[in-house]
Formats: sequence, structure tokens, C-alpha cells
Amino acid sequence: AASLPRLPKAKSMKILLLGGTGFLGPQIVEAAQARGHVLTLFNRGKTNPGLFPDIEKLHGDRDGDLKSLEGRKWDAVVDTSGVVPRLVTMSASLLAPNVNQYVFISTISVYAGFPNPGMNETAPVGKVDDETIEQVTGKSYGPLKALCEQAAEKAMPGRVTNIRPGLI
Repeated sequence: AASLPRLPKAKSMKILLLGGTGFLGPQIVEAAQARGHVLTLFNRGKTNPGLFPDIEKLHGDRDGDLKSLEGRKWDAVVDTSGVVPRLVTMSASLLAPNVNQYVFISTISVYAGFPNPGMNETAPVGKVDDETIEQVTGKSYGPLKALCEQAAEKAMPGRVTNIRPGLI
């Protein structure tokens, strides 16, 4: 792994990571640990369950089992696993009173008509005819992620950061 750039010492934060043991979660964990932050991982415990033995793990499921998150406080939450707007609404709404900032890992695929020269974050996002669908396909993925961004913002107005990376 590449070494992280040296940054000025920042105040330690309590960070909740929704996911954390797959996709880009391990890299986020390592970067946050290197900066002295205290992490809690929330996931089902199915992907790489032995990873990060010294980090607090809360087990549950975004689809109806959020009990382990109730009444807990964090400075920030990083959502690496949201794809279904209903589930983002449930978790963001539950966390809203107890979290200062919600960081949603979205995708560049949210943009309608991507790529267009000169695009920026104000470019229109893709849409689906039925906003209640939950089946993720090549056609629905980007629009569903855009709806997830909107769901998080509705739950935590003004406290959501959407990150729209390209292929990871």
C-alpha cells in the first residue's frame, strides 16, 4: 500500500463506517486510523469478519436491523454501501440526531449523459421511471445512487457530503 501523505495533527473524531470490510472500506479504515480517528464498523459480519480485530464492530443489517446504532453518537458517518434509497433513508434518519456529518460514497454514474465535456457537480443526474425500484442494474445503478444522495440530504439537510468517484 502507498504511504499516506503527512497531514497536520487533527482532532480525533469518532467515525461510523457503514460497511468497512469490503469494497473501499478497508482503505477508509486505514486512512482514518493513520490520522488517529476512532472507528466503529456497522455491517452484517459476512465479508472479511476477521478484518480489523481491534476496531469496534456493530452487527446488523441496513434492511431492518439497525438496533445496534440506536442511541450512539458519532462525529461523522461514512456510507460506502448505500445503493437502495429506502435503506439510506432508514439509516440516515436514525443517525441524524446523533451524527454531525454524513459522507456518502456515490458514483460518477449518477450523471445523466455522462461524459460531457465541462461537466461539474451541477450537471443533471439520471432518473428512473419508478423511484421505488430496488433492483440494481447497469441502467438503474446511477439513478439509484442519485436518489440515495437525495435521501441522505433529506434526512440530514446541509450535513451531507456526496463523493462521486469514477471507477474504483
